[in-house]
Amino acid sequence: MKLVIASDIHGSAYYCKKLLENYRQENADKLVLLGDLLYHGPRNALPEEYDPKLVAAMLNEFNKEIISIRGNCDAEVDQMMLDFPTLADYSLLYIDGYSMYVTHGHVYNDEVQIPMKKGDILLSGHTHIPACKEVDCFLSINPGSVSIPKSDSKNSFVVYEDGVFYWKTMDGTCYQQCALSDIVFSSMA
Repeated sequence: MKLVIASDIHGSAYYCKKLLENYRQENADKLVLLGDLLYHGPRNALPEEYDPKLVAAMLNEFNKEIISIRGNCDAEVDQMMLDFPTLADYSLLYIDGYSMYVTHGHVYNDEVQIPMKKGDILLSGHTHIPACKEVDCFLSINPGSVSIPKSDSKNSFVVYEDGVFYWKTMDGTCYQQCALSDIVFSSMA
Protein backbone atom coordinates (compact mmCIF):
# COMPACT_ATOMS: atom_id res chain seq x y z
CA MET A 1 0.00 0.00 0.00
CA LYS A 2 1.23 3.46 -0.86
CA LEU A 3 0.47 6.40 1.43
CA VAL A 4 0.97 10.14 1.23
CA ILE A 5 1.31 11.44 4.80
CA ALA A 6 0.98 15.15 5.57
CA SER A 7 0.39 17.45 8.51
CA ASP A 8 -0.37 21.05 9.37
CA ILE A 9 -2.07 22.48 6.29
CA HIS A 10 -3.45 25.24 8.55
CA GLY A 11 -5.96 26.54 6.00
CA SER A 12 -3.47 27.30 3.22
CA ALA A 13 -5.26 26.84 -0.10
CA TYR A 14 -1.93 27.36 -1.89
CA TYR A 15 -0.18 24.47 -0.13
CA CYS A 16 -3.26 22.25 0.02
CA LYS A 17 -3.48 22.46 -3.77
CA LYS A 18 0.20 21.51 -4.05
CA LEU A 19 -0.29 18.60 -1.63
CA LEU A 20 -3.24 17.26 -3.61
CA GLU A 21 -1.29 17.60 -6.87
CA ASN A 22 1.49 15.52 -5.31
CA TYR A 23 -1.04 13.00 -4.02
CA ARG A 24 -2.40 12.56 -7.55
CA GLN A 25 1.12 12.37 -9.02
CA GLU A 26 2.17 9.71 -6.50
CA ASN A 27 -0.91 7.62 -7.35
CA ALA A 28 -1.13 6.66 -3.67
CA ASP A 29 -3.87 4.52 -2.14
CA LYS A 30 -4.60 6.83 0.80
CA LEU A 31 -3.91 10.38 1.96
CA VAL A 32 -3.12 10.35 5.69
CA LEU A 33 -3.65 13.76 7.32
CA LEU A 34 -2.12 14.30 10.77
CA GLY A 35 -4.30 17.21 11.85
CA ASP A 36 -4.39 21.02 11.86
CA LEU A 37 -6.23 21.15 8.57
CA LEU A 38 -8.27 24.37 8.43
CA TYR A 39 -7.37 26.86 11.15
CA HIS A 40 -3.98 28.58 11.33
CA GLY A 41 -3.94 28.79 15.14
CA PRO A 42 -3.13 31.82 17.28
CA ARG A 43 0.60 31.07 17.44
CA ASN A 44 1.10 31.00 13.68
CA ALA A 45 1.10 33.74 11.08
CA LEU A 46 -1.48 33.38 8.32
CA PRO A 47 -0.17 30.90 5.75
CA GLU A 48 -0.08 31.63 2.04
CA GLU A 49 -3.56 31.97 0.49
CA TYR A 50 -5.33 31.36 3.81
CA ASP A 51 -8.82 30.14 2.90
CA PRO A 52 -10.18 27.40 5.23
CA LYS A 53 -13.47 27.08 3.28
CA LEU A 54 -11.59 26.43 0.04
CA VAL A 55 -9.25 23.96 1.76
CA ALA A 56 -12.27 22.06 3.11
CA ALA A 57 -13.81 21.95 -0.38
CA MET A 58 -10.54 20.72 -1.94
CA LEU A 59 -10.09 17.99 0.70
CA ASN A 60 -13.73 16.92 0.43
CA GLU A 61 -13.13 15.96 -3.20
CA PHE A 62 -10.90 13.16 -1.80
CA ASN A 63 -13.13 12.22 1.16
CA LYS A 64 -13.10 8.49 0.36
CA GLU A 65 -9.30 8.42 0.19
CA ILE A 66 -8.49 10.36 3.37
CA ILE A 67 -7.57 9.02 6.80
CA SER A 68 -7.48 11.95 9.21
CA ILE A 69 -7.13 12.69 12.91
CA ARG A 70 -7.61 15.80 15.06
CA GLY A 71 -4.87 18.36 15.59
CA ASN A 72 -4.71 20.92 18.37
CA CYS A 73 -6.13 23.59 16.02
CA ASP A 74 -9.03 21.40 14.82
CA ALA A 75 -12.51 21.71 16.37
CA GLU A 76 -16.02 20.37 15.98
CA VAL A 77 -16.87 23.25 13.67
CA ASP A 78 -14.11 22.04 11.33
CA GLN A 79 -15.70 18.59 11.24
CA MET A 80 -18.93 20.26 10.10
CA MET A 81 -17.06 21.49 7.01
CA LEU A 82 -15.40 18.16 6.18
CA ASP A 83 -16.93 15.08 4.56
CA PHE A 84 -14.57 12.63 6.29
CA PRO A 85 -13.99 11.90 10.00
CA THR A 86 -11.27 13.99 11.60
CA LEU A 87 -11.92 14.27 15.36
CA ALA A 88 -10.22 11.12 16.72
CA ASP A 89 -7.02 11.66 18.71
CA TYR A 90 -5.38 8.69 17.01
CA SER A 91 -5.96 5.89 14.56
CA LEU A 92 -4.22 2.61 13.91
CA LEU A 93 -3.20 1.28 10.50
CA TYR A 94 -1.83 -2.19 9.78
CA ILE A 95 0.32 -1.95 6.67
CA ASP A 96 2.95 -4.34 5.33
CA GLY A 97 3.07 -6.14 8.69
CA TYR A 98 3.62 -2.93 10.69
CA SER A 99 1.35 -1.23 13.22
CA MET A 100 1.32 2.48 12.39
CA TYR A 101 -0.23 4.76 14.99
CA VAL A 102 -1.52 7.96 13.40
CA THR A 103 -1.79 11.02 15.67
CA HIS A 104 -1.15 14.75 15.61
CA GLY A 105 1.46 14.92 18.35
CA HIS A 106 -0.09 17.31 20.87
CA VAL A 107 -1.68 14.52 22.96
CA TYR A 108 0.44 11.49 22.06
CA ASN A 109 4.06 11.91 21.01
CA ASP A 110 7.58 10.66 21.70
CA GLU A 111 7.22 11.39 25.44
CA VAL A 112 3.51 10.66 26.05
CA GLN A 113 3.09 7.40 24.25
CA ILE A 114 0.30 5.23 23.01
CA PRO A 115 1.12 1.70 24.25
CA MET A 116 3.29 0.36 21.45
CA LYS A 117 5.41 -2.72 21.06
CA LYS A 118 8.84 -3.14 19.58
CA GLY A 119 8.85 -2.26 15.88
CA ASP A 120 5.68 -0.15 15.85
CA ILE A 121 5.61 3.20 14.07
CA LEU A 122 4.28 6.54 15.33
CA LEU A 123 3.20 8.98 12.62
CA SER A 124 2.78 12.48 14.05
CA GLY A 125 3.03 16.12 13.05
CA HIS A 126 2.47 19.13 15.35
CA THR A 127 6.11 20.28 15.62
CA HIS A 128 6.28 21.34 11.93
CA ILE A 129 9.77 19.76 11.86
CA PRO A 130 10.48 16.64 9.77
CA ALA A 131 11.91 13.74 11.75
CA CYS A 132 12.74 10.06 11.62
CA LYS A 133 14.05 8.71 14.90
CA GLU A 134 14.03 5.61 17.03
CA VAL A 135 12.33 6.26 20.37
CA ASP A 136 12.41 3.49 22.97
CA CYS A 137 11.16 0.53 20.97
CA PHE A 138 9.37 2.32 18.13
CA LEU A 139 10.08 4.52 15.13
CA SER A 140 8.81 8.11 15.22
CA ILE A 141 8.06 9.70 11.83
CA ASN A 142 7.12 13.37 11.35
CA PRO A 143 6.46 14.67 7.82
CA GLY A 144 7.01 18.31 8.82
CA SER A 145 4.45 20.92 7.80
CA VAL A 146 2.76 21.38 4.46
CA SER A 147 2.30 25.14 4.95
CA ILE A 148 4.25 26.49 7.96
CA PRO A 149 7.60 24.70 8.32
CA LYS A 150 9.76 25.50 11.35
CA SER A 151 13.46 25.31 12.26
CA ASP A 152 14.61 26.04 8.71
CA SER A 153 12.84 22.94 7.38
CA LYS A 154 11.07 22.81 4.02
CA ASN A 155 7.35 22.68 3.24
CA SER A 156 7.05 18.92 3.06
CA PHE A 157 5.12 15.66 3.19
CA VAL A 158 6.06 11.96 3.35
CA VAL A 159 5.40 9.09 0.98
CA TYR A 160 5.37 5.55 2.38
CA GLU A 161 5.82 2.66 -0.03
CA ASP A 162 7.19 -0.88 0.36
CA GLY A 163 8.75 -0.31 3.78
CA VAL A 164 10.40 3.04 2.97
CA PHE A 165 9.44 6.57 4.06
CA TYR A 166 10.41 9.34 1.61
CA TRP A 167 10.36 13.02 2.68
CA LYS A 168 9.49 15.26 -0.24
CA THR A 169 9.26 18.98 -0.84
CA MET A 170 6.10 20.41 -2.35
CA ASP A 171 7.67 20.24 -5.82
CA GLY A 172 7.97 16.44 -5.37
CA THR A 173 11.73 16.34 -4.79
CA CYS A 174 12.84 13.64 -2.34
CA TYR A 175 15.36 14.98 0.18
CA GLN A 176 15.45 12.21 2.82
CA GLN A 177 14.41 8.61 3.22
CA CYS A 178 14.16 5.99 5.95
CA ALA A 179 13.97 2.26 5.17
CA LEU A 180 12.33 0.13 7.85
CA SER A 181 14.75 -2.68 6.99
CA ASP A 182 17.60 -0.46 8.25
CA ILE A 183 16.02 0.12 11.68
CA VAL A 184 17.35 -2.17 14.41
CA PHE A 185 15.16 -1.13 17.40
CA SER A 186 18.09 -1.88 19.66
CA SER A 187 17.09 0.30 22.62
CA MET A 188 14.59 -2.20 24.00
CA ALA A 189 15.76 -5.51 25.37
